[in-house]
Amino acid sequence: MKNGPDIARVAALIGDPARANILTALMAGKALTATELASEAGVTAQTASSHLKRLLDGGLLRLRGQGRHRYYSLSGPDVAATLESLMGLAAGHGHLRTRTGPKDAKLREARVCYNHLAGTRGVQMYRSMIQRKLLSEAGDHVTLTDRGHGFISSFGIDLSAPTRSKAPLCLGCLDWSARETHLAGRLGRAMFAHMEDRDWITRGIGSRHVQFSALGQEMFEQWFPV
Repeated sequence: MKNGPDIARVAALIGDPARANILTALMAGKALTATELASEAGVTAQTASSHLKRLLDGGLLRLRGQGRHRYYSLSGPDVAATLESLMGLAAGHGHLRTRTGPKDAKLREARVCYNHLAGTRGVQMYRSMIQRKLLSEAGDHVTLTDRGHGFISSFGIDLSAPTRSKAPLCLGCLDWSARETHLAGRLGRAMFAHMEDRDWITRGIGSRHVQFSALGQEMFEQWFPV
């Protein structure tokens, strides 16, 4: 056996259709119960319990308790980024689900990728910030420029606030539908949360879809022109 990361084990965990459905359901960033995840995966509660245990043991999920309830979520943004990349790889090679329709078009327009904005809108925001030199790219490394710090401050986000998160400030995430980069990391999360607080966007119920309000569309175009 060769030394190094055991990618085969992780791939086997993700590769099962039921477990893939469970992980995809958690890409919306919302913690779900075992019953809810069994429904998403299309399996019985007993089968879901077995899959959830394997995903927990493999480090892809975390379990949180609140009273008598137990909620599952992705263990971190690195898992979400990996899943988003795999979605792009699958889509790029024609491995698409047969269930298509209006919902898919909405997901391509705007959706939540764990805790940040993805889809066409997410790509537009990232591209706008790159073009205006608010963000700088060097290979896979993304940084917020001095001009970007001023922009984020005027946008209403205080980056000086203390945080316990170990995630990088800026992180490029490959968008599975647009095949371009959108913004992840602490900054991507803060910007998504700020747009929610301003009522620019609302999350779809039971879906990763993000709906822009009329005001949100107007303000988004003003702040992130391309």
